[in-house]
This record gives sequence, structure tokens and C-alpha cells, in this order.
Amino acid sequence: MRVTEFFEKNKNKTFVSFEVLPPLKGGSIKSLYEALDPLMEFKPPFIDVTYHREEFIYHQHPSGYYQKVAIRKRPGTVGICAALMNHYGVEAVPHLICGGFTKEDTENALIELNFLNIKNILALRGDARKFDEKFVPEPGGNEYALDLVKQIASMNQGSYLDSNIEKAEPMDFCIGVAGYPEKHFEAPSLKSDMKYLKKKIDAGADYIVTQMFFNNEKFFSFVEACRKEGINVPIVPGLKPLTKKYQLNSIPRHFYIELPDELVKSIQKAKTEEAVKEIGVEWCIAQSLELKKAGVPCIHFYTMSDSELIKKVCEKVC
Repeated sequence: MRVTEFFEKNKNKTFVSFEVLPPLKGGSIKSLYEALDPLMEFKPPFIDVTYHREEFIYHQHPSGYYQKVAIRKRPGTVGICAALMNHYGVEAVPHLICGGFTKEDTENALIELNFLNIKNILALRGDARKFDEKFVPEPGGNEYALDLVKQIASMNQGSYLDSNIEKAEPMDFCIGVAGYPEKHFEAPSLKSDMKYLKKKIDAGADYIVTQMFFNNEKFFSFVEACRKEGINVPIVPGLKPLTKKYQLNSIPRHFYIELPDELVKSIQKAKTEEAVKEIGVEWCIAQSLELKKAGVPCIHFYTMSDSELIKKVCEKVC
């Protein structure tokens, strides 16, 4: 079932959904099941599985020179999606990114996903590699998420890269895209960021999942701005509880978001790691309850494959 169908059939209910990381290379899917098992009682209609592009490391040879080697730390997104659908009977939403894919690679990936009856995709540009100053697309690949959305939407119309294919079977992917309540860090302003988001919706995107945020007013303002821009698709808020004191610095630095003063002060005063977690969970519960009261279609939790604290939040919200 398409993600948007869940929203349409249950307009007066707020679901929860979860996002998980593929295990590190060498790990087992068992660890993922162990993380998800405690959360399945909350009946998520879908589970997102992230995709991580290759990184580069340098190996020094005995002769002294360094060789640049590509590695992928978390492979298996497509296989994990198929396994989750079979194991839990839920829809799986693989993340599909621009980085590391040519357009032909993307087309082939979409064909494989379609064969597996995976009908939902979150289309993202993806981050720059660790040693790149900015995002660099694959030669012959999609440069922006907008380009990726257009390619998926074209295949939904039966249009493939090879124009000689006759009577190509149209696909039926439900396309999600990312939204940034505090704007994407590369956008010069929130207004310009909103225009790019509108282009993704006009190109065929069906719903929006937001970057994490800790101030609901940012989300409500974002939704209002979207509606004024003519963006009328479902908008799903993304949340994550703070768990460590160092995240007061790392989250704003890595995700370019602002933490509310009240939350910052409370965590700074916390004496123990458990106290920090308790504050983070209570803040996330308060956010979730307010969002649920506002009638959001779904609350999407970034689990980082750690279910303990997310379970505590869901117990109070669901």
C-alpha cells in the first residue's frame, strides 16, 4: 500500500512510523529485528530504511604511496526492506539518493524495487562525502532531489531512459521527499528553500517528511508556509529525543537546527546520563502530544536503531 493511502483511509488518526539504519557491514539483520520488535506493538504502517553512499579511505602501500579506496559501511537497504516487509507485514520505504548513482543505476534500482513490490520511496539528494567540500553528483547521475523525483515520476508514466522500449510497464511508486522547517543549510533563505520544495511536489512527490526539530512552532510555521506556497500534500514531522549532553553541540552543527533555550538549560543542569535521557524523552513526548493534537497524519521517529527511548515516547503518545 502507498504511504499516502494510510493517511487517506485514517484521516482522524495519527500514526507513528520509524526510521532505521542498516547494520554496519559484517553485522546481522538480527540486530535490526531486536531494535524493532519492541516498537511493533505501536503498529507502524511503514518503516523507513536509510541508504548510505560510499566513503573513501586511504590505504598506504609498502612503497609509501596512498591508494584511495571506496567502502560502503552500511550496505543492504533494498534487502532489508524486503526482509522487513516479509517479517513484519508492514510497508518498507527505502531511501534512494542521488550520490553514487548514475541515472541508469537509479533506473535499475527502481526496477528491482518494483519487482520486490516495494511501492514507496523517499527521494533524497544525499549528503556530501566526508572529504568533499560540497555534494558532487555521479557523472551521468541526478544532481538534485528534484531530478531524482522527476526520474521516478517518469517511470511511473512508463517512460524509461531507453526511448526505444515499447509498451513499457508504468510503475506506481509513492514518492516522499524531505522538508526542512528551519531551511536546508545550503538554501540562502527559507522562502527560496520553499520554492525548491514546491518544485519537487509539482514534479510528482506525494508527501513530505521533515528533518528533526525540537521546537513545534518551527514545524507549524513551516506547514503554514507550505500551504501558502500551494503545497498541499501530507507533511509528516520527524522527531528524535536527545540522549547525550554532547548533542547540544553536535546536533546543531550536523543538522543546522536550533535547540530551544529551555531544553538546553535543562540538559545542561542534568547531573547524570540517565537524567539527560529522561529530559530528552519528556521533551519528545510533549512535542508528540502537541503534534497529535494538531492532527498531523503521522509522527516519524528517527530511531538510530535504538528502540528503548522511542518506546517510552510511544507508550505515552499512542
